[in-house]
Amino acid sequence: MAAKKKADQQASPKKTPLNDTTAEAQRARLLERLQREPVSTIVARGEMNIMMPAARVKELREAGHPIKTHRITSTDERGRTHHGVALYYLGASVPEVPA
Repeated sequence: MAAKKKADQQASPKKTPLNDTTAEAQRARLLERLQREPVSTIVARGEMNIMMPAARVKELREAGHPIKTHRITSTDERGRTHHGVALYYLGASVPEVPA
């Protein structure tokens, strides 16, 4: 019987579970999401289990990722309005502010 060839694990995208709270896992989740869409501090904390998104953004910037910040007014999951919330995004242009 021929042995099955396994996929190269380095080539496979790494998915990090939300309960993995290591800084490395948080950076990976944040970068993956930023490559798709902007991420606010509220979203990072509530949906992504990243309690200190500013620290993870700083680390990603130090690693060479061109992450920009735009300040927005946003409402959290309990209906409270917050002013000056960081909205992080990749690229040179300011993103559309989510509703």
